Amino acid sequence: MTKISAIILTYNEEENIQEVIETVSFADEIIILDSFSKDKTKEIALENQNIKFFENKFENYTSQRNFALELASHDWILFLDADERIVPKLKGEILNAVNSKDYVAYHFYRKFYYKRKPIHFSGTQTDKRICLFRKSKAKYSTKKLVHETLEIDGKTGYLKTKLLHYSFDSFEDYKNKMIFYGQLKAKELFQKGKKYSIWKQYSKTFFKFFKTYILRLGILDLYNGLIVCYLQTLSVYVTYNELKKLRP
Repeated sequence: MTKISAIILTYNEEENIQEVIETVSFADEIIILDSFSKDKTKEIALENQNIKFFENKFENYTSQRNFALELASHDWILFLDADERIVPKLKGEILNAVNSKDYVAYHFYRKFYYKRKPIHFSGTQTDKRICLFRKSKAKYSTKKLVHETLEIDGKTGYLKTKLLHYSFDSFEDYKNKMIFYGQLKAKELFQKGKKYSIWKQYSKTFFKFFKTYILRLGILDLYNGLIVCYLQTLSVYVTYNELKKLRP
């Protein structure tokens, strides 16, 4: 049977780390790459057997993920965030996929949760990312600092069962993460030579909210939908606010 290396990136994930380790327990190797957590993430992780625990200073998501790939012993990589969970049916699909020669990477659809309550719309209904791939055929593009992108040499497929994504348990955690995403995105745009425009800042901010809350039916998720759409929009506003600070 083809062997799998499961990789989890962590920073202050004491609330999530045990559950995510259990969800990938079928992997032949479990690697945790931590960004020097200040909570009990490390202690909890090391209470589990067969965990390979590493620490590396965080610069951006792309560099951290590429660093983690170098630590893996096996070609097939299962890359999860600490707030993601694999259900038994998805586990079966994963094991079948790695023993097939049809594809070198697979997209996972994700079911988004906010405060452990499902979000059905707000732009999350088609949320997906590549979580399973052969590292000999893929690498994260260094052009992206956030919402990292895999460059794939080969065909990609889709698994049917959704990955559970327990994104945020509190408003403040969600808000801080969206601000952080915005700051990284600003650096990415600055490195590409993009210049600040007040027109872009406000038009893109407005359209983001309109798209998620109206076009993507966030309004149907009621109050939590409003919160999700607002915080996604906040990230766009922060991006251009930070880009303005970076200009000469």
